[in-house]
Formats: sequence, C-alpha cells, structure tokens
Amino acid sequence: MDSIDLRLIDLLRENARSSYAELARKVGLSAPAVHERVGKLETAGTIRGYRADIDHEAIGLGVTALIGIIEDSGADTDDVLAAVRAMPEVESCYFMAGVESYQLIVRVGTIAELEQLIVRINRTPGVASTRTAIALSTKWENRPQPGLG
Repeated sequence: MDSIDLRLIDLLRENARSSYAELARKVGLSAPAVHERVGKLETAGTIRGYRADIDHEAIGLGVTALIGIIEDSGADTDDVLAAVRAMPEVESCYFMAGVESYQLIVRVGTIAELEQLIVRINRTPGVASTRTAIALSTKWENRPQPGLG
C-alpha cells in the first residue's frame, strides 16, 4: 500500500460516493487506474464496504447507549459473542482490556427498549453483569482520520 492508496482511502472515507473520475483528478491518476486500485483494496479486505451515514433519530433509533459486559469466570466467550451478535440492536462490539470484556454500542427507540435489551443481555449465559451509559447527544461519529495519504 502506497501513499496513493492511502489518499484514496482518505477520500473514500470522506465521501464513499465519489466517482472514479473525481478520485482520479484528486490523486493524479486515470479513472481506470483508480478503479483498479480501489478494486485491489476491496479484494484485499482493506475496504470492507460502503455505508450510508444515517440520522438514527429520523428512523426511530434515537437512544444510543454504551453497554459494558463483564463475563463470568466460566463463560464460553464464543457463546456470549454469538448471543450478542444475534441482537439487532447491537451496532458494534469491541473486545476490551480491563474489567469489562466487551463494550457494545447499541441503538434503540426508547429507554423502555433499552431496559429490555439490558435485561436480555444480563440473562445471557456467561454474562456476570453489565454497565450502561446513555449518550445524551452525538457530537460526531465515524469521523475519518485526516491525513492518511
């Protein structure tokens, strides 16, 4: 991966809908060359997909929470992860260093739905306890890292 690939990644993180011609102008290559490079980045798994930036409140998912999971000592990690993966409210799951084994980012429509989700997570075999923080507002998320390329 060279500086042009890094610049393409940077540009696509800013606007994944950019055309190959637009990307080509910005990196000084032809559109076919950019198409080939982006294809190689996709094939290699460096670019894993393209997603829409959604206003979650507009689609009824106005409550965002971070839920830390503390596993019990005899937990089967694969079973806990499979149970969490099956919960559509869980947007992201991070394996953590420290007291909590996992940090989840979840989105639901109401506090009542969040309560139900927390109860489901706590009833999952292998989960000893959870700790939840509710986001009051989102200042930014999924911000591209500037200056990769």
